[in-house]
Amino acid sequence: MGDQVQFARMNGLGNKILVVDMRGRKDRVTPQAAIALNADPATEFDQIMAIHDPKSAGTDAWIDIVNSDGSMAQACGNGTRCVVQALAAETGRKAFLFHTVAGLLEAKEHDDGTISVDMGKPRFGWDQIPLAEEFHDTRRIELQIGPIDAPVLHSPSVASMGNPHAIFWVENDVWSYELDRFGPLLENHPIFPERANISIARIRSRQEMDLRTWERGAGLTLACGSAACAAAVNGARTGRTERMVTVNVPGGPLKIEWRERDDHVIMTGPAEWEWSGTVDPVTGIFARNEPESGDNGARAL
Repeated sequence: MGDQVQFARMNGLGNKILVVDMRGRKDRVTPQAAIALNADPATEFDQIMAIHDPKSAGTDAWIDIVNSDGSMAQACGNGTRCVVQALAAETGRKAFLFHTVAGLLEAKEHDDGTISVDMGKPRFGWDQIPLAEEFHDTRRIELQIGPIDAPVLHSPSVASMGNPHAIFWVENDVWSYELDRFGPLLENHPIFPERANISIARIRSRQEMDLRTWERGAGLTLACGSAACAAAVNGARTGRTERMVTVNVPGGPLKIEWRERDDHVIMTGPAEWEWSGTVDPVTGIFARNEPESGDNGARAL
């Protein structure tokens, strides 16, 4: 067994997150470790947020994002909020700048404990998402599930929030659709050469929508922050919603603002610390730390 590192089991609106402290090391969390951790009910997760030493001046950390199947993700807004809470508890600071494969992420913790993450600019070009074929208007592309004359899901809006998203607009309750059945088929559809996150969204008003997501590489999730952002911007650009909207995911509400002044998407929501431990980033073998009596709040790594 290799050297152990500290990690925390956290969640962002029920989105199961493992924050792993890889600072001071040159190696990475292996796919084998991720798969082993996900196989244990105690550490089953949606994403691992692995905190590494910064690679560029002016940033606080490099973050690797690992899906539960061992593949790498480009973005995870709920996981980023968890990292902010952990590092804020460790350092006493409120604002951070992270570097990921998708670019720079600014984030800050507010006095009420909620955390805002600047998810950057959405991208709508078919080759930026990416799609396998050209669509001039990605507000609505040709893709459907079900009979041709009566499809169950059809004509999604697509976008990239650093990772590819398809949003299917539905009239009925989002829980009335078999997303666990359609999700894998659509995630791996040939139109998405890098696979895609698949969401179904129901508009409640111009300021509110309901959302369920099949997350690429993770499956059904209680909350997918980047999907909430993709749904919000697609709601606005198709005229369904305003640019500031509450997105109700199964784990609770997220506030999403698509700012006009710079085109950036700001996501605000909570993060929750559950417990901490040590883990071997090569094998995934872990041990829980002994709980400290009387302390149920956020803790440093």
